[in-house]
Amino acid sequence: MRALLRSLAGNTFMIFAAAIAPLLALVGGGIDMGRSYLSETRLQQACDSGVLAARKALGSQVVTTGTVPSSVSVIGNRFFNLNFASGAYGSTARRFAMTLGSDYTLSGTASASVPTTIMRVFGQDAIDVKVACAAKLNYSNTDVMMVLDTTGSMAQTNSGDSQSKIAILRQVVKDFYAQLEGSKTPGVRIRFGFVPYSTNVNVGYLLKSEWLVDTGSYEGRVAKDTGKVETVTKYKYTYTTMSGTQSAIAAYFAAACPGSTATWTMIAYGSGNGYEVWDTRVTGTSYSCTNHDGGYTVTGTNYNTYVYRTLKQQDGTETKEVYKWQYKALDVDVSALKGSTGSAAYNGGTVWVRMYGNPSPTPDYMSATFKGCVEERATYTISDYDNVDLTKALDLDIDAVPDPSKPSTQWTPMLHEISFERAWKPTGGAWSKTPVMTTDDYLQASNYGFTTCPAKARKLAEMTASEVAAYVDALSPDGNTYHDVGMIWGGRLLSPTGLFAAENADLGSAATSRHMIFLTDGETAPSEFSYGTYGIEPLSQRRWSSSSPYTLTQTVEKRFTFACNEVKKRNITVWVIGFGTQMTDMLKNCAGNGHWYQADNAVQLNAAFASIAKSMGDIRIVK
Repeated sequence: MRALLRSLAGNTFMIFAAAIAPLLALVGGGIDMGRSYLSETRLQQACDSGVLAARKALGSQVVTTGTVPSSVSVIGNRFFNLNFASGAYGSTARRFAMTLGSDYTLSGTASASVPTTIMRVFGQDAIDVKVACAAKLNYSNTDVMMVLDTTGSMAQTNSGDSQSKIAILRQVVKDFYAQLEGSKTPGVRIRFGFVPYSTNVNVGYLLKSEWLVDTGSYEGRVAKDTGKVETVTKYKYTYTTMSGTQSAIAAYFAAACPGSTATWTMIAYGSGNGYEVWDTRVTGTSYSCTNHDGGYTVTGTNYNTYVYRTLKQQDGTETKEVYKWQYKALDVDVSALKGSTGSAAYNGGTVWVRMYGNPSPTPDYMSATFKGCVEERATYTISDYDNVDLTKALDLDIDAVPDPSKPSTQWTPMLHEISFERAWKPTGGAWSKTPVMTTDDYLQASNYGFTTCPAKARKLAEMTASEVAAYVDALSPDGNTYHDVGMIWGGRLLSPTGLFAAENADLGSAATSRHMIFLTDGETAPSEFSYGTYGIEPLSQRRWSSSSPYTLTQTVEKRFTFACNEVKKRNITVWVIGFGTQMTDMLKNCAGNGHWYQADNAVQLNAAFASIAKSMGDIRIVK
């Protein structure tokens, strides 16, 4: 017995036998825990995938609607299930749930029970795993320029809608603003700008005085003595109020002369033996300004759908020297419309020229008021749009800053009242590029609806909801469709390297995402009679004439396409929406695949803007 007690043989076996149980627990625990960790990793990936897909489907429209479509939950669960299938790794009790937070973060929780293999021997049948995830739509610093068609057709109503297109657009823009503002995080800057366009764009008050000419050329008229004496018929004029009202404005003093909003439209015409008669409708407010003491004394008249009848009757004869109107291009001093310094904002106001009344012996002064629209700077008739010379086509160079010493680089204020449709009368006529001597009154652009100056454009700025609402609610439909001028000025106001480079630069070290939303409700529809950005086209012939290689419509569209490409070169994303109109290849090619929408009604327009808002942001995992 003493020998046996002293023997060491077999001790290793006894020690191993005693250690086998904890060794199995250690190895088994490692295997089971490894499987549970793998399951947890895959569960986290599935949770992230689910909330990412759901948050992307949710977009930003929830900010304005307050509802989460059922399809969002379906999409989130589908992506979760694809990444963590039922029974994956032998798991049971798989669960996934999502909730929407007050900041529109979509949060998720996922759990599963993973069975054990070896640890079951020790009473641990399963290991529960649980993860959390969250996804949010984030915006970086963003500039959005909305170029909006406000032509006359926007007053129409699309099939299936109960409101006009302009009314629907107003609400959709407000909702779009709310979506972006409601989704941004603290410290992010989102700015909005607007360019309403039709026949022209109203950008004059955004420009520096040194960017506009001192002397402008206009298709006007001047009284000329023919050196003859003749017996002529005398006429008397009788004016009769037919309907509406007019009222004088009490004189007041202002730092700048306000732009007149009154428009004169001939609504009826007739003639007979020895007489002519016509009815004219006037709406809006007409201002007259006298410049003194560093400001203006302003008077004027308010017209409330005022209609008056003019009766022109023969009243005997008289002998007099023969004066006639000579219709031709005239230079007019417009320097008084400028601010006190070249870098000051353009003031605008009123200039007075002798173009009114009878040419014999001297005409009366006619007031021409700056309303905010400008004529383009130097350009040329382009025959090859693949090789445009931007040193000559300054209208298509969206970044070039005017040189105050070179008028060709500057813009000209549009003066609607002194622009005449040379050789055209209410009864008809034909264009005359050369000067014309006559006693006739040719069509005046401002009196016959041939010129439209839309609402003032707005530069990029952070805006409140009430500011956006007040702006879009004031948009009014009028004029013809000139897509090119909208694209050109939208690009100028958005470009980070052009006229407003200092204002449009990136904020600090954070890059700015730049977007243009170009919305139109119709195809290109210019008119030869329009007094627009390039003057009266058949007379001014700055970019087009009847002998040009392209029609006027083709010219507008080719310049639009060129300008759109120039905009995209500035790393600006262009979105194009056709509202109640078929999208043309020109519009589709401008936007590119995935960036154009055709919206036939209000629902589709809302969906288009919501899709754009969603695409502007980045969906990110935040938990």
